[in-house]
Amino acid sequence: MRLTEEHVESALREIRLALLEADVNFQVVKAFIDRVRDKATDQAVLKSLTPVQQVVKIVRDELLSLFGTTEGGLKKDAPTPRVVLLLGLQGSGKTTTCGKLGRWLRRQGRHPLMVSTDVRRPAAIQQLSVVGEKAEVKVYAPETMDPVARASGALAEAKAKGFDTVIVDTAGRLHIDDDLMNELQAIKDVVKPSDLLYVADSMTGQDAIKSAGEFNRRIGVTGVVLTKLDGDARGGAALSVVSVVGVPVAFIGSGERLEDLELFHPDRIVSRILGMGDVLSLIEKAEQAIGENEAEELEEKLRKNQFSLDDFRTQLRTLKRMGPLESILGMIPGLGNLKELAQNKPDEKQLARVEAIISSMTPAERRNDQIINGSRRKRIAAGSGTSVEDVNRLLKQFGEMKRVLQMIGRGGTPAMRGMKGMPKMQPHEGFQTPHGAGKKRKKGGPWGLIKSR
Repeated sequence: MRLTEEHVESALREIRLALLEADVNFQVVKAFIDRVRDKATDQAVLKSLTPVQQVVKIVRDELLSLFGTTEGGLKKDAPTPRVVLLLGLQGSGKTTTCGKLGRWLRRQGRHPLMVSTDVRRPAAIQQLSVVGEKAEVKVYAPETMDPVARASGALAEAKAKGFDTVIVDTAGRLHIDDDLMNELQAIKDVVKPSDLLYVADSMTGQDAIKSAGEFNRRIGVTGVVLTKLDGDARGGAALSVVSVVGVPVAFIGSGERLEDLELFHPDRIVSRILGMGDVLSLIEKAEQAIGENEAEELEEKLRKNQFSLDDFRTQLRTLKRMGPLESILGMIPGLGNLKELAQNKPDEKQLARVEAIISSMTPAERRNDQIINGSRRKRIAAGSGTSVEDVNRLLKQFGEMKRVLQMIGRGGTPAMRGMKGMPKMQPHEGFQTPHGAGKKRKKGGPWGLIKSR
């Protein structure tokens, strides 16, 4: 089996299109394609025994090199209390990101204090108070409406009462103007932040990159928070920020919940951009949603073949805690292009219907689905507002699932064993050809056009 230069060029056209669709800056794409072409057409690659895997690895390694060695998160060294200044345009999600960051810091054992300096937008201060209450993070709310005084007062409050981090939510505009920049510069001069995070809406694409560059030039930015990555955007803006602006990505927002803020991991965002999924982030979400005792109990039931509809309903509720279904499915390798494969988006209402059917059963029926006869099915359908066909379909699918889980349970699932003290999974060094290679790009991503001969 040999790879030809024609095959490489055909694949590069698809890779170029995939990156542009992921909203990577066109200049970054051009330079990237040129580097991949040089390495992929090397004779050692063309004559290797695994040319397809070699090309996939070259593409992945080149994408990782664009991010450099930067790691996500806040700066490691900072005075106490640390001051984090959030910058960005209006509507980018700064206030929500404040709450997410406060929640994230609390999980790290920190004691953050939040303050809003946005005195122009109606109800902006009240909005942060509501977000702070949900995040269980203290909000500093003085009577003064001077942005600089509010920020300096929060810093003094933190020093007096032992808060180790101050998160400052600043005002935004629909465009960048001198008044906004002067206000931000005055706040910066007073509180001397160690972290200046630019909050960018990844859905706005290249406009976010231009704005980040302007903020960096006039105020100085130490990192970027990319929000709304659970939408149609796959993270191409992250590549553009690092390459064009020269600022590392610190965090990514992957949902609307306050828990949906993740440290930026270059290898994971590369997998999302290429449609290869993000198994490590999926495992982390599962570990946050599933307690260790709950995992042990579930594994024990699987081994004894005692998995019931009650347990199934519990797992559905756990799935909801992990975030939007569409986002979760996108992290599974092979389902990165789910939105292209399906006419409609994943129907989360279907999960609600399934839960309603199970909740309409008696405790005895949930423990033993074999006793559910025809009359019981009619009663369950009426109680859940569904049809008998829906109930029959659920029971049939549950029976098939029990057989599969019984086979898995004999050895215990790797995820459950890992949650009981085994080392966590680490990113693998090489990639195998993603599922769907050899098919049209629509069903397998750009790799489908890399054929061997």
